[in-house]
Amino acid sequence: MRVKICGLSEPATLNVALASGVSYVGFVFFPKSPRNVSLAQGAALAQLVPAGRCKVGLVVNPSDVELEQILDAVPLDMIQLHGSETPERVSEIKDRFSLPVMKAVGLADEGDLPALQEYGRVCDQLLVDAKPPKNADLPGGNGLAFDWRLIAGRRWAVPWMLAGGLTPENVADAIRLTGATQVDVSSGVEAAVGVKDAELISDFIDAAQGEPLNGK
Repeated sequence: MRVKICGLSEPATLNVALASGVSYVGFVFFPKSPRNVSLAQGAALAQLVPAGRCKVGLVVNPSDVELEQILDAVPLDMIQLHGSETPERVSEIKDRFSLPVMKAVGLADEGDLPALQEYGRVCDQLLVDAKPPKNADLPGGNGLAFDWRLIAGRRWAVPWMLAGGLTPENVADAIRLTGATQVDVSSGVEAAVGVKDAELISDFIDAAQGEPLNGK
């Protein structure tokens, strides 16, 4: 089971995630987000990440100039597109920047499933997330889950990661119901909005990997 902790912004909680066995660490470059980091912060955090752990930069409808600025400053391993980028734009970004691209796709009902097939033809990984509420300021990290039965037994052309409302308490059930082999969490391991909690991070990774919570 591969775990991604997204929205890391402090060395202390990043180090806890790394020590707990996280596979992906996510840094948010989106000013509206309470988890946003500056280029200088992102660069400093990236220096703490050892080889073999994937450094992911979350961006929302980025321009080429914005991506160039981020990638010039921060040695990322993957770009996460979390906005309304079209499949054509996903392909453009892959070709221009020569990095793997993860595309987030929000689900609310069966009508949203075809988008996963469409994006799965052009991205390197899919992030299967809960669709944000209408007029939401944030495209993700809202602590919302979707009906996991929507994707039970479904597979796509590329690897995929389950996100949306996951917590240490429900991640094991989510994995069992969906068959996910990768999971992503942000708000579910926070003590307050944008503030990661070391114990929750450790508990989440343990639960995702099949360990009982709190040793029970």
